[in-house]
Amino acid sequence: MAERDEELIGDMARAGIAPEVTRAALAFDAVLQRWRRRVRTRELGHRALDELGLPLDLAQLDVMIAIHAPANEFADDPAEETMVSTVAQRLNIDPSRASRIVTDLIGRGLAARATSRADARRSIVTLTPSGQAMVEAVRRYKFLLLGGFLSDWTPDERETLLPLLERFSHWSESGATADEAGLEDRIARLRDELAQHLATL
Repeated sequence: MAERDEELIGDMARAGIAPEVTRAALAFDAVLQRWRRRVRTRELGHRALDELGLPLDLAQLDVMIAIHAPANEFADDPAEETMVSTVAQRLNIDPSRASRIVTDLIGRGLAARATSRADARRSIVTLTPSGQAMVEAVRRYKFLLLGGFLSDWTPDERETLLPLLERFSHWSESGATADEAGLEDRIARLRDELAQHLATL
């Protein structure tokens, strides 16, 4: 396995990426892949629902949180009122799926429809007191665990992590194309070599 990484490091060096940068990228990728696998299984969400005894699935919880719109997640969302389309946008899901889940939550007494104060023709969605209590309990559970974990970190460690994590989280949104990065020819060659290999199978 290490030999394969060394081959990759050599390939990247020939593309103009320094070996120490590629080694850092390999380390980042390993951490992210392990994190992705844990996030995909939604360990924390399942634990919260289980330990708090909430009769919800994760999709319902996600919609309830999108209706609640906590500031740390949705502070950049200018919407003062939440419609089904707002929920869909916040969660990046299909509006019809958002509508089905909202309807189910309404049927269970966890959400309610109301008339917009800004436009009487528009229907908005709110949480009922029961729905609000569930969301607040889950958020308290989450930050008890996360806060407990970060309590062992020094202030410098916490202050260093957040801006770097925020910066790294936008790497795929940087807008830089392969051509702008001077890698278009390398990627085209890689594509051609792969096509030739696959053609022999």
